[in-house]
Amino acid sequence: MVTDDVETATAAALAGAGVVREGYGKDLARIDKGAGDFATAADVAAERAILDVIRAAWPHDAVLGEEGGRQGATDTGRLWLVDPLCGTLNYAVGNMLVAVNVALRDGPAAVADPFTGEVFRTDGKTAWLHHEGTDTPLRPTAATALVDVNLDPPFPSAPGFRATALLAHPVFMARFRPRVVSTTLALTWVAAGRRAAYVTDGTHLSDSVHFAAGITLCRAAGCVVTGLDGAPLGQDTRGLVAAADADTHSLLMAMLRDES
Repeated sequence: MVTDDVETATAAALAGAGVVREGYGKDLARIDKGAGDFATAADVAAERAILDVIRAAWPHDAVLGEEGGRQGATDTGRLWLVDPLCGTLNYAVGNMLVAVNVALRDGPAAVADPFTGEVFRTDGKTAWLHHEGTDTPLRPTAATALVDVNLDPPFPSAPGFRATALLAHPVFMARFRPRVVSTTLALTWVAAGRRAAYVTDGTHLSDSVHFAAGITLCRAAGCVVTGLDGAPLGQDTRGLVAAADADTHSLLMAMLRDES
């Protein structure tokens, strides 16, 4: 059943997606965030549009945004995690592979593709593709044999895990075909059966504005989601492996153990 929180997440993601779409291809101001990272005026405006939707629906909730940090009440158990433009570097160079992420921590989530109009959403138990007013249940499958591997630094698990080493593993080369998207769309595609798996390094991903919505979506769709060591995601877990099914996950874990 679609709840009010699901509708809020969906409406917020679509509001952000509209801003991102409107700004695409324009000469946007950049805000330097250090270490080669930056935001654009579209990131900031999209986050503002998302927060407007959340505040209108749930004025007493807190929000943690990629650009604005934490805002709202400190004594509430309801925290929204917002990444208004996942894939800023793609966007800034005219690449449409970007996403808008909105997740209520430990609750519903939505990931919008600004350029297809698709919203991948979940109540935490069931996951759907919402498009043109229709919800279609997500059915993960490894049939495509496509695996997205995030090659963006930093790599906190190195030298124990290096994404490039996984790509060179003979079993990987025989069974899968690599792809590099560098945005939450990769997780939505695993949930939707468009990818067999997604692998990334990183820390604290389950509570990250970049990953929380996609992780929640994959879990609800029935994917196998763990850290790089195969353990459930937690505060100390390194990286993420999201696979369409148990066999694909087991095969990837065997390769990761070989490399480590």
